[in-house]
Amino acid sequence: MKLGIVGLPQCGKKTIFSALTGARGAGADDFPSRKDTKMATVMVLDERVEFLSTIYHPKKTTFARVEYLLPSEIHNTPVDKSRASIWNQVRPCDALLLVLRNFALPADSHPDPEKDYWTLEEEMILADLVVTENRIERIERDRKRGKKEQAEEYNLLLSCKKTLEEGNPIRSNEDLASHQLLRGFTFLSGKPALVILNNEDEDEALPVWNKRPENVDLLVVRGRLEQDIAAMAPEEAEEFIEAYHVTESALDRVIRRSYSLLNLISFFTVGADEVKAWPIRAGTPALEAAGSVHSDIQKGFIRAEVVSFEDLKKYGGFQEAKKAGQVRLEGKEYIIQDGDIAHFRFNI
Repeated sequence: MKLGIVGLPQCGKKTIFSALTGARGAGADDFPSRKDTKMATVMVLDERVEFLSTIYHPKKTTFARVEYLLPSEIHNTPVDKSRASIWNQVRPCDALLLVLRNFALPADSHPDPEKDYWTLEEEMILADLVVTENRIERIERDRKRGKKEQAEEYNLLLSCKKTLEEGNPIRSNEDLASHQLLRGFTFLSGKPALVILNNEDEDEALPVWNKRPENVDLLVVRGRLEQDIAAMAPEEAEEFIEAYHVTESALDRVIRRSYSLLNLISFFTVGADEVKAWPIRAGTPALEAAGSVHSDIQKGFIRAEVVSFEDLKKYGGFQEAKKAGQVRLEGKEYIIQDGDIAHFRFNI
């Protein structure tokens, strides 16, 4: 799961990036950079993984991971070119974190996060419209040259164009946003989006909006405060956490919302070698889940032995749950549930 962090200038993107990645002890070495592009990989802490590790004492424990991308900005270039570069860098991401300034600057004491949001939305819509129109033009040129018609893609793109020209993001049409034929276009306005309101240190409130966007979640993060806490020693951080009523880190809140945005769940594989969490889309069948573990397992899939985490915890282990009749043999079409512990039988 990769999330791109974007926003207008001086919104605090770097502060938010630092607050999120610093919460797990990430350092500069974790940020392989292209110019000033930053990427960090952060563990998704899960008490279920920790519990399974206490039972199996594996050689390796692997939590699910989230990647955060902070795109580079092109300096000494026209603003529109720099903005286009930023959007292109986050196109491969699964979702976007849209950072909005909700704190005062010396020259601007009245932030307007709602206005900033609609500015970002407009930029994404216009960028997607350019991509859509260019592809439509290529298909039409191909038709004139007698090349094979791509009717379904063409009609889908016309629907995208109509949606975008009406000022609506592609995410407003679920059929378009999730259509397999359109995935390669990596539409910005079709990506799940989490809006982060970057508030002052003592401001915990979500600002009132006149027109709240549909299909977009809003979350308050006190970026500078959380950045400072993430850099503190645990004893010092405890004082600030209590004084500023920080009940949960920004990272954990963002991860939880991101899982919800992307409709993700986790299943687990266990053994003496490794206990591992596997994030997958809700509704994923066992055959596809097996492929996320290894392509050979998917090719030679026979059955999946499945037990829920709660049953395994209740009986104290996979074999104990099996003796109690709680381990099920499921076929390739079984829909993996959140918390399932799966052992895949296969033969190649």
